[in-house]
Amino acid sequence: MSSASRPLRILQILRAPVGGLFRHVYDLTHELAARGHEIGIVADSLHTDALTEERLGRLRPLAPLGIHSLPIPRTFGTADLTTPLQVRRLADALQIDVLHGHGAKGGLNARLARIGARQRVSLYTPHGGVLNYQPGSAAGRLFRLIERALIGATDAIVFESGFAQAAYIEQIGRPSCPGPVIHNGLMPAEFEPILPGPEAADFVFIGEFRAVKGISYLLEALVGARTPGGRPASLVMAGGGPDLEAIKAQITQLGLDDRVTLVGVKPARPTLHLGRIAVVPSLAESLPYVILEAAAAGRPVIATDVGGVREIYGPTAASLLPAADAGALRRAMQAALDNPVAAAREANLRLAHIRAGFSISHMTDQIEALYRQALAARVPNGFATSSALSS
Repeated sequence: MSSASRPLRILQILRAPVGGLFRHVYDLTHELAARGHEIGIVADSLHTDALTEERLGRLRPLAPLGIHSLPIPRTFGTADLTTPLQVRRLADALQIDVLHGHGAKGGLNARLARIGARQRVSLYTPHGGVLNYQPGSAAGRLFRLIERALIGATDAIVFESGFAQAAYIEQIGRPSCPGPVIHNGLMPAEFEPILPGPEAADFVFIGEFRAVKGISYLLEALVGARTPGGRPASLVMAGGGPDLEAIKAQITQLGLDDRVTLVGVKPARPTLHLGRIAVVPSLAESLPYVILEAAAAGRPVIATDVGGVREIYGPTAASLLPAADAGALRRAMQAALDNPVAAAREANLRLAHIRAGFSISHMTDQIEALYRQALAARVPNGFATSSALSS
């Protein structure tokens, strides 16, 4: 078997299996395993619960090199100096080719563990990473300083959006290693259409209950929205988070108790049938899976022009809304209610764009090629890359 095609031994490193980061790691691991690569997982041992164990358990059948728990503190701690050494020893024992770190702490451990090891490479997918820390804060300054120092131990950076790539260049600098944009991808089954149920609300929101998700503006916008028949528009909200009680209070304050239904934390795709139109009023995002999933399912989506959302919208980007603008959001919601044919037409355009560039196979093709490119560039007698990727 040629070095360009032999299966790789890959260690995926993340702090906690939460949110879009875990979704990305799971999907990537699933597809790499299906292609014959051998995967191991490193995750934090300091903060664990039943949900964490359940999510890691889903990865276990895909990870023949094991699920390994090591201390990875959320903020800076002594384990940030000792855990990379443990990862290094683990990588030696497992004969790892690729260390792929996800998020700020996953990236820290992957790259520190690679220092001095000529037989393997380190890749980093930020998922926001250090950019999630306020630039002027002490933590923000420290982590940006560390990030700049780690560039020399980084063989490639995978940016999940052009927005993330541009933010990194602005705040950290242009990486000296390859740094392509590789969009997140969806499984083939996720392109199956989802139709709203007979009791579906007019709108559905799926996400964390935090201020950054723009929920307060959504509730304000809902107040004046009515169906063509004159009925006040309804909303189903799926999610949970630190602002749950504040959101409940705002619902009551605005007189929306009879129009808003809270259904708790639920997976996005099975929840889409609860509403006819998905609304994502975020104040900040990177490349949100909820929009990808809703668009891939053929549902109309109303969203704000933040982060990499414009990349998902493609030819329909002109319909994106300014963030934190309840008036603009109300007008868009009302327009979708008044003209469902136009909303469906736009949804079909968006679906075609997503289908072409956001599949799991397309994503994994590019990441797999980047692994081999990095190995060919670093490892003596290494691997010939199957395609050229550049920053």
